[in-house]
Amino acid sequence: MKHIFLPEKLKFLAVASALLLLALTAFSQDDKTASPLPSPTGFVNDYAGVFDSATKQQLETKLKNLKETTNPSVEIAVAVVKTTGDRPIFDYSLAVARGWKIGSTAGDNPGALLLVAIDDRKYFTQVSKDLEDELPDGVVGNLQRQYLVPEFKKGNYAKGISDTVDAYIAAIRNKGNTATTTNSNTSRPVTGSSGSGGAFFSLFCCGIIIFIILLIIFTRGKGGRTKNDRDRWGGGGFGGGGGGSGIGSNIASGVIGALIGSALSGGGSSSSSDGGSSSGGGDFGGFGGGGDFGGGGSGGDW
Repeated sequence: MKHIFLPEKLKFLAVASALLLLALTAFSQDDKTASPLPSPTGFVNDYAGVFDSATKQQLETKLKNLKETTNPSVEIAVAVVKTTGDRPIFDYSLAVARGWKIGSTAGDNPGALLLVAIDDRKYFTQVSKDLEDELPDGVVGNLQRQYLVPEFKKGNYAKGISDTVDAYIAAIRNKGNTATTTNSNTSRPVTGSSGSGGAFFSLFCCGIIIFIILLIIFTRGKGGRTKNDRDRWGGGGFGGGGGGSGIGSNIASGVIGALIGSALSGGGSSSSSDGGSSSGGGDFGGFGGGGDFGGGGSGGDW
């Protein structure tokens, strides 16, 4: 039976294309779900220093109680930053809401994120798909203009946020979600990427993979093939030939495989929220793992 073998360079190019596709897929998925902020340490995450400890703890308690006394369980998070940089606050807040995975993993997983950028003088509340009945866009906008904007204009950021969250909770309760027993869904620790570090690591891995592949191709291509090359290049596929050729292919394949595995697993560069945060969350164990946000909500400036 006659065997047809592909030229060695074509083998490398085919495998290189497949590996690069895997790496780019990992990169795109990581980038899509990555939060621009570190993993949350509680329901209230203040990166701009606008909350005093007492006010922050009061709001933490309210949000924890909301989660425990609603069915389906409602998770509301607060994030205060100085600026979103060049990124629009809608895109920034949506990435945080999805990256933090606010809401449970159950079929009905209501959640919301109120994000404020102090130096930008902008705010936005992202509302998950399953909370839009209780907090439709128009209601969210009205409550923000009524409770948040007046206090923000006075520089009372903590009060404006607290009053707005109180109004959100009241709207949710008024829609009938007033379960008095703790929801059976328990929160699970959530591992999230610290900023976009995981995405950059995947891109870095792609660069290394391309470099190694090109190096192998050009190194093995020097001098062309001779009549004795069948012993070195013959039909065993990768590592099928003897001597240095097989060893080099095995080493290269091992290195590339390790890089791909590292990229797909996030490269160990992510940070995790595993409960017991010292910054206000108490027994906070992460959000429920949902993150089912489709862009609902409302925002503005002051």
